[in-house]
Amino acid sequence: MPDGTTDGAQALRLARAGQSGEGTEHRSLALLVGEAAARITRLSPSEAFAACAADGTLIDIRSQDARELEGVIPGSLHIPRTVLEWRVAVDSPWRNRHLGGLDQRLILVCDHGYSSILAASNLVKLGFGRAGDVIGGFESWRAAGLPIARLRHRPALAGALPGTGPPE
Repeated sequence: MPDGTTDGAQALRLARAGQSGEGTEHRSLALLVGEAAARITRLSPSEAFAACAADGTLIDIRSQDARELEGVIPGSLHIPRTVLEWRVAVDSPWRNRHLGGLDQRLILVCDHGYSSILAASNLVKLGFGRAGDVIGGFESWRAAGLPIARLRHRPALAGALPGTGPPE
């Protein structure tokens, strides 16, 4: 570009100005979440527990602080929301090695069951047709009396990326 800016910087400027070059469509948050929920399988905590006992993999997308304060779900993988797509996508060089292929049933759990809807919808878009979430999140899991454990502090591996560790 003549002024020395990169394409990315130009795109960011246009986005901030409310222009995308392709037309910007305004959607309410409720509509966005509703559309995402329609793409995924939503499970009650007891249904999610049974699915994980059968063939599902529970992925905890909560913050490390929440996990330290509230506890963890035994057997779950911790992949923070901020890096979820990079740790799950089959073509990502930063993928968590403890995950299977596109046919794997992935069940996300967040704090209250809202951010997991949008996150699971992105996993469906990445090809994980069996992605879903826990309705009501960790809060509902705990209220249902399902297993919770204290977070075990494991020694960090040198150079290990967040969200690449083994199940709890």
